Amino acid sequence: MGEPEAGSECAIGAAAAGPMADTQYILPNDIGVSSLDCREAFRLLSSTERLYAHYLSRAAWYGGLAVLLQTSPEAPYIYALLSRLFRAQDPDQLRQHALAEGLTEEEYQAFLVYAAGVYSNMGNYKSFGDTKFVPNLPKEKLERVILGSEAAQQHPEEVRGLWQTCGELMFSLESRLRHLGLGKEGITTYFSGNCTMEDAKLAQDFLDSQNLSAYNTRLFKEIGQDGKPSYVVRLASVLGTEPNLDSEMTSKLKSYEFQGSHFRVTRGDYAPILQKVVEHLEKAKAYAANSHQEQMLAQYIESFTQGSIEAHKKGSRFWIQDKGPIVESYIGFIESYRDPFGSRGEFEGFVAMVNKAMSAKFEWLVASAEQLLKELPWPPAFEKDKFLTPDFTSLDVLTFAGSGIPAGINIPNYDDLRQTEGFKNVSLGNVLAVAYATQREKLTFLEEEDKDLYIRWKGPSFDVQVGLHELLGHGSGKLFVQDEKGAFNFDQETVINPETGEQIQSWYQSGETWDSKFSTIASSYEECRAESVGLYLCLHPRVLEIFGFEGADAEDVVYVNWLNMVRAGLLALEFYTPEASSWRQAHMQARFVILRVLLEAGEGLVTVTPTTGSDGRPDARVRLDRDKIRTVGKPALERFLRRLQVLKSTGDVAGGRALYEGYAAVTDAPPECFLSLRDTVLLRKEARKLIVQPNTRLEGSEVQLLEYEASAAGLIRSFSERFLEDGPELEKILTQLATADAQCWKGPQ
Repeated sequence: MGEPEAGSECAIGAAAAGPMADTQYILPNDIGVSSLDCREAFRLLSSTERLYAHYLSRAAWYGGLAVLLQTSPEAPYIYALLSRLFRAQDPDQLRQHALAEGLTEEEYQAFLVYAAGVYSNMGNYKSFGDTKFVPNLPKEKLERVILGSEAAQQHPEEVRGLWQTCGELMFSLESRLRHLGLGKEGITTYFSGNCTMEDAKLAQDFLDSQNLSAYNTRLFKEIGQDGKPSYVVRLASVLGTEPNLDSEMTSKLKSYEFQGSHFRVTRGDYAPILQKVVEHLEKAKAYAANSHQEQMLAQYIESFTQGSIEAHKKGSRFWIQDKGPIVESYIGFIESYRDPFGSRGEFEGFVAMVNKAMSAKFEWLVASAEQLLKELPWPPAFEKDKFLTPDFTSLDVLTFAGSGIPAGINIPNYDDLRQTEGFKNVSLGNVLAVAYATQREKLTFLEEEDKDLYIRWKGPSFDVQVGLHELLGHGSGKLFVQDEKGAFNFDQETVINPETGEQIQSWYQSGETWDSKFSTIASSYEECRAESVGLYLCLHPRVLEIFGFEGADAEDVVYVNWLNMVRAGLLALEFYTPEASSWRQAHMQARFVILRVLLEAGEGLVTVTPTTGSDGRPDARVRLDRDKIRTVGKPALERFLRRLQVLKSTGDVAGGRALYEGYAAVTDAPPECFLSLRDTVLLRKEARKLIVQPNTRLEGSEVQLLEYEASAAGLIRSFSERFLEDGPELEKILTQLATADAQCWKGPQ
């Protein structure tokens, strides 16, 4: 899709905005902090269910530490340094020392916010946007606090050593270090620093050829004395080279020649961390409610012990079959958003309890799903042969370990399971309640007359959108596949591509997956498809009725859902990096693409206008004509959705990229001048909230719930008390693992 050249009318807005300060690389002192409330749901658990939830939570929290090693070279050291500081002195005690060292109250608060941010994101890069954040105080002042602290007096060499290792990198905003990325585009620890996108593609082709998943791997490139590269694929597992009885994995652990390059498959990544995960999954197994949960945990234990994604798939099968559990959980290397290539999974684990009232609404939605799927704008042949009725529950989160907490989840991510066995949907009710609440005075880019309506209906409309997005967005659509025996899962003679009117020309070969084939755009493209399904189906009266809306209220829910999406498309510009012409957040890129599609529909459906705010600084207004949502918006979305699905079903990577990257391009083409508007968005952005999570503690045979205040200090205390017994051991493990690979992260020359 071609872009018209930028007109001169854009330059005025750009000049008015002026150069941006580095506020995008700090967390503000007034950042919102909320506590997750799950007290009532936890109270209703039996003592056995509490023990099950407790040990699963422990497994999740231990596993979440691996994210530090998956984020940046310095993240494990920063975490270890903060843990030592706050174990020796809690935030109030350290405050007295900091003020005595000459820090102002604002500077000390900035340090607490930074520390809370590291804990919240499991590293020093934002989980939502992959941007680095640095302490908002002078480095020399922070150094005085650290080296004069109680922790430094107790262990001077260790604390000084940690500071010397991570102090420079903690503050550095050298261009390559500002964002996560591959090669010259940014920093990543999924690949050694000398890897390029070409290396990532070659490694993916190799993994596909051996039927190995990339989800639990990292890639390291070594240059031999002859100047030739060789590659080490390292699987995450407790076991390393020890002999054992498992033939499925041990047969893969060897050297290979592939397309003229040497590959070696090894394992043992994050071994001591995964050992703790396995120990606690074993303890949880004793309190499982049924055989599905027991077999699920047994397979997860096998997966983390051996490094086997096949075992994790088997565990996921049992998980899918465990319908409507009181305590729900999932754990493993799951989401691939932060791998620059889009194939490797970040570790996450969650434990949650069912919210019965909202779950009843989702059950009605599931019951209507087969009928609603017929409303989607693609031919029946492009839909799964059989809709595998999933579990769909609203959950109150007890624990969500990893780099961030989503609003909803549709898992597992394994294409073969999703197509043949099904999936589960969860909406995280207590996360929605706090993470997406909006204050009127902080509400940007909307007309005054829209603000009250937006605040009233944003929560309810988001419930509808999350439900549709997860169940009928991610849960819909068929992939056309030719298996290893040459058989097709569609009729080559009769199935017609509705875009071309011809027979199907492309499909997925055995071993290829959506992620491996569409790689760098896969996550965002799929989020865009799911978001579009939500917008499209929220117009259906049956959907609104299920959620309890009718008449004028139903129309307001639709309007605010669409308005929220187009506003989000503008806010998305915060997550675009002009220097690299790249997007850093899959969901936000998806929302920008939808905004572009609706702007392209024309007829005044959506307008984005630069303005000047009451403070005299650049501003903008987003308008949506509610009378044209059904007449202009729906047909535009229908055409776009059909194209997205057809290209996905047929595995047409070239067509998919051309479509998606065309809409995702950010230029200064008038009338919107998005590149200039990005400065305005950065000027008025609001930092994403930090979420304080509770802990569980075993006292005798009873599990207690420990809650913390909604503040940066409260979040820090929650982490200090999370690993009371083995904090020093974990810090040692993390720094040893980080040091072992320290030489691997040097960037391209």
